[in-house]
Amino acid sequence: MSSQTVPPKDFEEALKIGRPPNIVKLFPNSKALIVSGKYIDRAALTKGQAISMAANGRNNFVIRGALRAAQRANAAIIIEIARSEGGANAYCAVNFWNIARQVDAACNELGVTVPVAIHADHYGIKKVEDIEGAKVEIPTLFEAGITSIAIDASHMPDDKNLLANLELNPYIPKWSGLETEVGEIKGKTGLSTVEEALFLIQGLNAHDIFPDWIALNNGTTHGIEASGQGIQVELTKDIHDALAPYAVSGAQHGTSGNSSERLREIAEKTRTTKANVATALQMISWGLEVNDYGNAILNDDGSFIKREGVGVTENMWAEIIVHAEANGLKGGNYKKLNLPFENRLLGQPQEVRERMIRRVEDFIYNMLVNVFNAENTADLALKAILETGSHDPGAKAERIENPEEWSPDKIVERAATITSDKGEKGDFDD
Repeated sequence: MSSQTVPPKDFEEALKIGRPPNIVKLFPNSKALIVSGKYIDRAALTKGQAISMAANGRNNFVIRGALRAAQRANAAIIIEIARSEGGANAYCAVNFWNIARQVDAACNELGVTVPVAIHADHYGIKKVEDIEGAKVEIPTLFEAGITSIAIDASHMPDDKNLLANLELNPYIPKWSGLETEVGEIKGKTGLSTVEEALFLIQGLNAHDIFPDWIALNNGTTHGIEASGQGIQVELTKDIHDALAPYAVSGAQHGTSGNSSERLREIAEKTRTTKANVATALQMISWGLEVNDYGNAILNDDGSFIKREGVGVTENMWAEIIVHAEANGLKGGNYKKLNLPFENRLLGQPQEVRERMIRRVEDFIYNMLVNVFNAENTADLALKAILETGSHDPGAKAERIENPEEWSPDKIVERAATITSDKGEKGDFDD
């Protein structure tokens, strides 16, 4: 299934020098080109107006389908799992500590040669007390093969968000891809502002921390988006333009709820290089009816529409519905079915597993090629590895802020001057 366009000797050299030390230690004989998230970002920037998909691997079928699609499109890709999905209180069988092993095994089995990053998404810090535990847990993620992480303290006030990022940064390898977030992802309320984003990125810059991505609340939501404007392109562009001196790219969350046209606009008009797709891929793998951009289509009574002969078997789907009803699960909360049913789904006949994977592959391939403009970014990432001669391409930015102006006391003082609307309260975890 290989679509590799670079000479085999170049791939072998990239394999030798491009894999981070944790990956080399875990998989010494592997032929999977698992790399820092930094290289995925660089590839999209080099192509221009291109976005790399960050596919949330909520189940093994999504992981395999995403890798096959990336190989077919010759696209660099990110496979990720969020803390709510795959952390200590996970609702998925795929988790922070086994996702790299699943990706590596699939790459070797399927002959996948495109560069792949393993991203720990939405590593949530919801209160100051969470920080000490994170100092213990974050290193274990990298020991298990994570090559990129998103520190998400956006649930807290701006000063505490910045201070949490500063305190946790020593526990993240310098070579790792790094994402930060301002404005909790919650739809049309609590939208991020230029002022908030600048505060976070400038404060990090003053301490020699240069994130690869920043995630915003730019009008979208996690899960199933039934209505609303979705991504606000102009707001995103304004914030990215203001952040241009700091060379940070955008990470787009809540992609499943937005049309292909809006996503193309994000690629064309903003500095977005990473787009998370989660709920759509789960629904597609199960065989549910979706629209052209992966949002589940519902019956009048709010129930899902299962396509016959697609995804899981009809008998399995009937069992899923019974389990969901018994546990009061509806709509987007069907995500909580991943954990109890993963082994059941893996125990289906080969032809059923294959059609689940193929449906994910076809959807992601179309997104990579016709929406995100990511085709052939694999070659650009591989070329960057060869030119750098290292698993670490270094930072895109340099320090331009004065550290003395960003001491803890001054961070608190500055934050008090920010006009901020964090929006409604609630649980907005993916």
